[in-house]
Amino acid sequence: MSKKRFRYLFGPVPSRRFGRSLGVDLTPYKTCSFDCIFCQLGKTPEKTIARKEYAPTVEVLSELEEWLKTDGKADYITLSGSGEPTLHSGFGQIFEFVHKNSKIPSVLLTNGSMLCHPEVREAAALADVVKVSLSAWDQASYEWVNRPHADLRFDQLIQGQKDFRARFKGRLHMEIFLIKGLNAFPGDVQKIAGFAREIAPDRIQLNTAIRPPAEAFAAPLSRTEMDKLACLFEPAAEVIAEFNAAKLKDIAANEDTIFSMLQRRPCTASQIGEVFGMHLNEVSKYLGKLIRNGKVQSTRRDEDVYYFAA
Repeated sequence: MSKKRFRYLFGPVPSRRFGRSLGVDLTPYKTCSFDCIFCQLGKTPEKTIARKEYAPTVEVLSELEEWLKTDGKADYITLSGSGEPTLHSGFGQIFEFVHKNSKIPSVLLTNGSMLCHPEVREAAALADVVKVSLSAWDQASYEWVNRPHADLRFDQLIQGQKDFRARFKGRLHMEIFLIKGLNAFPGDVQKIAGFAREIAPDRIQLNTAIRPPAEAFAAPLSRTEMDKLACLFEPAAEVIAEFNAAKLKDIAANEDTIFSMLQRRPCTASQIGEVFGMHLNEVSKYLGKLIRNGKVQSTRRDEDVYYFAA
């Protein structure tokens, strides 16, 4: 990205699923309908299902216009970021602008909780690729793993995704996040697989808590365990957890600078982001790799997680 600091755009970030992806962040930090135990961005302070214009749409479009003129190189433009993008009442306008002004395909990363609303399904259908989430099989497991807003029901989540699949002409991906000892027993994964068959996404992808999660008890599965569970899906699911992250030059450079700072003093992910001008999604990617390589460890102090050189 150009040297200009954008407020609502970040990256392009290297992504295993979407190559070099330009992120578009439409909500304040952790504005979400869920408080997932595995979230790499930490806990949700206050869950919401209120849909409104959290970020001024005109300003987001202005930044996109400038980025397309000054850089404009990415494999995808992705609505993701610090919260649930479908809570933004104008997110469909972003997709309309991208289609009109560039040939870069667009992606929506959503937890799927708002797809029970017809207007959300209509706006989401403007994306080229939509990734929904499913990590539970009934209301109880929904509340254990995703900890949704009190007004959200598991049957709404399933029906909303079914209704969206029926009208969506693009590529639908489904991410299933598995946590050891919680929702990864074969019998329970088979129940999740049953709902996945009903929704019929184009691709099913399995993930686990490789990056630092919101809750310390959210333990990851091994690659062998993930491969065995992938076979329970029809067709077999793809394991996307970054057990061996690609050694891309830009990732390595950022790892080195982050590690050098953590050698001097412990920092939170937010502090790292402020120092280097990175989005929290970027920071979590690099921290995850440093932790897997044994170079960095973490410790909790009250509500904050601090990272330090091992």
